[in-house]
Amino acid sequence: MTLPFTGRWFAAISVVFLAPLASALADPASDLASALRAKEEGSKFVRVRMKIGSGENQIFQLQIKSRVSNATSDIVYQALFPKERKGEAILLQRSGEKLGGTTFTPPDTIRPIASGQLNQPLFGSSLSYEDILDNPYRWPRQAIVGTEAIDNIQCQILESKPGKGHDCSYSSVKTWVDPRRLVPLRIEKYDSSGKVLRRINTTRVLLDGNDSLPADLKVYGARDSVTEINGSRIKRGVTYPDTEFTSEGLKQLTAPPNSPP
Repeated sequence: MTLPFTGRWFAAISVVFLAPLASALADPASDLASALRAKEEGSKFVRVRMKIGSGENQIFQLQIKSRVSNATSDIVYQALFPKERKGEAILLQRSGEKLGGTTFTPPDTIRPIASGQLNQPLFGSSLSYEDILDNPYRWPRQAIVGTEAIDNIQCQILESKPGKGHDCSYSSVKTWVDPRRLVPLRIEKYDSSGKVLRRINTTRVLLDGNDSLPADLKVYGARDSVTEINGSRIKRGVTYPDTEFTSEGLKQLTAPPNSPP
């Protein structure tokens, strides 16, 4: 069936005028934020070494259990080392925009994390509970504000800002993204005056199958604190029972079947 002349004319005009409109409506910044968010979603089991400052007595070995979606997050950090802190655990949870959590100290001390405590440090590190839970790539205001090379890789700079009324310690977050591997090579978090409150540098990238993931991080926080996080043991697509992300589940140091040793 052929279009009548008027139909063909309208189709041609649509291509000429509406194609640029569709291009204008596309939002590269939101697309980039969505791609970064998607890489963080799913269920994982990870083991990491975390060194806080320069003291040898400030080295932790942690196991992390997580299941993250756009709507919810359940993340557990459990200390395996040092011996005197083995079994300490932190459960961080998000439902929509509501953030909270629970801490466990052996043998049986369980305390809730109130919303006003989310800026507290994770095991005394340069990362806060809020840094783990409140993903800036979910925020409604995204913009690409420039490009800059890091280690000879030309990065796009994505600026994320929270929506009105969003309770957050930061007024904006900038991420230097390697667009080919979709890996953040640097993240800076700012207060309302533009002061950098926290900087996170990716110092090593791990190739996991066909996907590239940040493996080693160096975090600069308040009062010139520095934390190094090294993790290369990861299992993705883990199926967790709901009990793993409860107060009782915090007491169990078991790892998922076939997890990295």
